[in-house]
Amino acid sequence: MAVSTPLCNFGWKAPDFRLPGIDGKTYGLADIQGAKATLVMFLCNHCPYVQAVIDRLVRDVAELQGQGVGAIAIMANDTVQYPEDSFDKMKEFARRHAFTFPYVIDESQAIARAYDAVCTPDFFGFNAKLELQYRGRLDASGRQPAPPDAPRELVQAMQTIARTSQGPLQQTASMGCSIKWRPSG
Repeated sequence: MAVSTPLCNFGWKAPDFRLPGIDGKTYGLADIQGAKATLVMFLCNHCPYVQAVIDRLVRDVAELQGQGVGAIAIMANDTVQYPEDSFDKMKEFARRHAFTFPYVIDESQAIARAYDAVCTPDFFGFNAKLELQYRGRLDASGRQPAPPDAPRELVQAMQTIARTSQGPLQQTASMGCSIKWRPSG
């Protein structure tokens, strides 16, 4: 079932975290914070929405990293119910798509809840003070990639944030597969 993200809560402060990465390191917000802006992404391996954009996303994030934007991808799905999102599968996925940013797992799902993440992909763009300025989509892609000439909404938003500390007032919500929450109990 496809779900959309809520509207941007401008100025909301990024919650910190300590999460294990596929490279054996543990990452916190300070470890990935960019000099000009920071992008926190909730991704997973199996979602068709993520699969439709992953190569474009990796290209865009690499470009942003060269412009002072820090980035991290967090995988928060229940890996018991969705073994294709397991830690080992995360390593394969990141290697296959040449991630230039840390890919970490949120096994407890506490960080996904703290961010109010709702889908994959879900993007949180923060300014240098770690104040939320973007909660939109990568581009017009859905379950199929957008045309090559589609506006690069995430790139444009993060470049604006890096330059001015302010995100665009007009943002289109990201859409994707819901976060796969663990059964409560």
